[in-house]
Amino acid sequence: MSQLRGIILEGFSHAGKTSVLKSLKLMQAQDESAERSVIVLSEHYSQVLHNVRGKFITSSHEEHLQLLNERVAMLKQLDEWSTKLGRASRGSRGVFFILERFHLNHRVAYSDKKNNEIEAIEKELLHFGAKCALLTISPEIAELRIQSRTPDEWLSKSSEEIKAAADELLATQLKLRKAAASSVIPTLEINTDNKAWDTYAKEIIRLLD
Repeated sequence: MSQLRGIILEGFSHAGKTSVLKSLKLMQAQDESAERSVIVLSEHYSQVLHNVRGKFITSSHEEHLQLLNERVAMLKQLDEWSTKLGRASRGSRGVFFILERFHLNHRVAYSDKKNNEIEAIEKELLHFGAKCALLTISPEIAELRIQSRTPDEWLSKSSEEIKAAADELLATQLKLRKAAASSVIPTLEINTDNKAWDTYAKEIIRLLD
């Protein structure tokens, strides 16, 4: 049995992934019985769209699969090492990991591709004790939420542009829900309308117990 366990944070932009990630890190650090070995990879190490030296580049299907496989291979190496050492307390030998925008992001971005390869990745993550938290927002607050992070940037936008951005968020959110239903990794959907980040983090940690 693996001595790893971890959370995959999924959700469209403005759903609160960064804020929940901060709460999760703090909560894990304050738990004296928790793993001393922790890996946290933000979306910059796993997402499809990357800002490469100021230029936005979208990974191809094959490139993104390779990227995810490399991240999973890292976890596999740690799992094999902990198995070699033998079982011990969670604090001393366990590894806690958090990944952001991972398998569901891939399924949605390449929905026209076959899923056998991403399914293999999901099975490995499941073996490593992975659970998924899909962060969502309600349709009625979508326009407010997308403007809340950088309000000055939206001052010159028309109501049509704001609505279009909100519609894109909600459409992608629906696709993520459908992708989660097809994944072998257990997924908890959390509505983040109230921005109660610590409460959401506690719900997510309970997934792993």
